[in-house]
Amino acid sequence: MSTTTEFQDVPTTTVADILGRGQVMDITIRPLWPSTPRVAGPAFTVQCPPGDNLMLHAAIHRAEPGSIIVVQSGDLDYALAGGNVCAVAQRRGVRAFVADGLIRDLAEVREAGFPVFARGVIPFPGTKKAVLPLNAPVHCGGVRVEAGDVVVADEEGVVVVPATRQEEVLLAARTKLAKEAAESLDDWEAAHRTRIDKILAESGFEG
Repeated sequence: MSTTTEFQDVPTTTVADILGRGQVMDITIRPLWPSTPRVAGPAFTVQCPPGDNLMLHAAIHRAEPGSIIVVQSGDLDYALAGGNVCAVAQRRGVRAFVADGLIRDLAEVREAGFPVFARGVIPFPGTKKAVLPLNAPVHCGGVRVEAGDVVVADEEGVVVVPATRQEEVLLAARTKLAKEAAESLDDWEAAHRTRIDKILAESGFEG
């Protein structure tokens, strides 16, 4: 099993705790249908200028199975993709879309069970004119993403693990999860109260 695949079992909260706020996408990049499963995979990056979706439509035929297509757009007026584009991506083994923009045909996407994390939906599509490089560095939801970075996305949000830190972060995540699993709620409560009371006392709080 590759390091990338093993992130499938790591919650975004755990990854975020390890990496910090700078690797967590903006809160408006959300799962677009309820109970969207956690996904993890290497980023296949795409740039689409406002009003245009050509390169995302090109990417679905070029992204490797298991990848997550990450789109820089910022467009809130036109859809980047619809039901058929999502269906083809899903059929070719793409794990999910993470898009700083909008899609359409949400009912079809939801029925197919294809995970899409985006800013929302709109019923009108963009044009197909702007040719830009694929797998160049992009900014999505305020985070710089390079091709091959690990994207972990679930109902809590989207976190990006730099490719050079995959093994380090995975090891730290496993250690953290194992520690949490071994700790009872009573143990956690006692430690938590001690820590909070200490902070309050040092700040002069009485009560």
